[in-house]
Amino acid sequence: MASKSPPPKRSNRTVQLGDMIGKTLDPALKKRGFAGRDLIAHWQTIAPPPWDKISMPDKLVWPRRDRPDPEGAILHLRCLEGHGLALTHEGQAIAAAINRYFGYLIVGSVRLSPMPLVAETKRSEPPKTLPRAAIDSIKAQTGTIEDDGLREALEKLGRGVLGKRS
Repeated sequence: MASKSPPPKRSNRTVQLGDMIGKTLDPALKKRGFAGRDLIAHWQTIAPPPWDKISMPDKLVWPRRDRPDPEGAILHLRCLEGHGLALTHEGQAIAAAINRYFGYLIVGSVRLSPMPLVAETKRSEPPKTLPRAAIDSIKAQTGTIEDDGLREALEKLGRGVLGKRS
């Protein structure tokens, strides 16, 4: 005879989503070297501009325990493409900002993560309907082009340019 498990306890209070998810995220963050989620959750406050918007912590690599000299962890940052070189030059300033926020040496150096940060894509607005005169003007200017693909591409470009002006 199988015994029934007791029903789950209900706290009858509201719980913030961050508190519920935090316990789930903690094991994954520990695998990436983070003791807690403070560095990731408060990155917008911790990082100096413009790094607060174009980068995100990826992992912390702690030095081996047998080293007598504390040197801090190596923070690997993901950043938008094209900013990697600047990140290598600004690494010490970023590390100093992190250490200043926490009040003790946590990050010794900053390195570029091999995985880039994927930028959020904005949803494009639907194309505006152009007046008939504008469409006829575009067709008149591109009508002499023999290559169908080129003509269609130029017409699309013209509709896009005139749609943004109006």
